[in-house]
Amino acid sequence: MEKYIQPFVEVCESVFRDFLQTEVRADRPHFIDRSEANNWDISAVIGLTGEARGAVVISMKLNLALSLTSTLTGQQHTGLDDEVVDAIGEVVNIIAGNAKRGLEESFRLVISLPTIVRGNNHSVIWPTEQTRIICIPFRLPSGDTFCLSVAIEAVG
Repeated sequence: MEKYIQPFVEVCESVFRDFLQTEVRADRPHFIDRSEANNWDISAVIGLTGEARGAVVISMKLNLALSLTSTLTGQQHTGLDDEVVDAIGEVVNIIAGNAKRGLEESFRLVISLPTIVRGNNHSVIWPTEQTRIICIPFRLPSGDTFCLSVAIEAVG
């Protein structure tokens, strides 16, 4: 499983450094229960299809989403407006698109357009019941955290 997770860790670190001008540190990945409630305010979901199926989800608190959007747009945001939704969707799109290249030795994948889920204590419905979900927790120097969740299952 580690060979599937490592491209996501490396790409996430690179995206935050290059596009969001901040370093992130990955903590120890762990499996999560698909029925587990979370306390994130926004999640961006990318579906994976092709020789494997699954999803990539980035979840964070509102304050971090606002801060990242301000860095990307150069404008302050005080609420979960369309630009914040677009920015977080674009972050997961870049992460999934670049990690896909790192997985091409194992799978040929197609990624979907991002879908945004928002609201406190929201839940994400994962595409397959059998696939285990791994949360890769990340921490910023500010102390903010977010989770990049990945579920990949080979098809056939």
